[in-house]
Amino acid sequence: MEVITNKQTSTRRVNVRNLVKIALLASSATLLMLFEIPLWFAPSFYEIDLSEVAVLIGAFAMGPLAGVMIEAIKIILNLLINGTLTAGVGEFANFLFGCSFIVPAALIYRSKKSVKTAVAGMAAGTILMAAIGALVNAYVLLPVYAGAFGMPLSALVEMGSKVNAGITDMRSFILLAVVPFNLLKGVMTAVVTLLLYKRVSPLLHK
Repeated sequence: MEVITNKQTSTRRVNVRNLVKIALLASSATLLMLFEIPLWFAPSFYEIDLSEVAVLIGAFAMGPLAGVMIEAIKIILNLLINGTLTAGVGEFANFLFGCSFIVPAALIYRSKKSVKTAVAGMAAGTILMAAIGALVNAYVLLPVYAGAFGMPLSALVEMGSKVNAGITDMRSFILLAVVPFNLLKGVMTAVVTLLLYKRVSPLLHK
């Protein structure tokens, strides 16, 4: 006959609570993903959303693994709601970009929880997200988008040139549209997270 100790019961309760928090934060992230902000320096298909705020709050409160789980659920829910135009490649890239931002941020913050380490973590995450975003867009995402819509890559460059005269080829497209997009997204997410985390954190730790 199995004997369930108080410690085991307490651990199960914590796990259930964390799963509920993860589900709530993933739902919040999915809703935030629906509200997109157009940019003046990039083509119309580059729009910023603040869904990573909910993911990052969860990662700060419960650790990087919880953040990855929230990010994954967010992407799955968005797929179910909006479908995909890239056979899932765009969604996988979104997941990869999100994780490249939240994982280093959460790891650095966990080493010593303070505003300073939170800022340092989010700065590191922003730089990593921009670097990975540049590589994945150049070699995977933009070619897939072009193929999905039956157009050459040069057509995407032309779309960029219409809003940013400095964009003349794929290299300038990456440097003047993709990299600034990810840097701006990281900074906006970091600022909003700093404003909200201390208010939301007590609720997540109850």
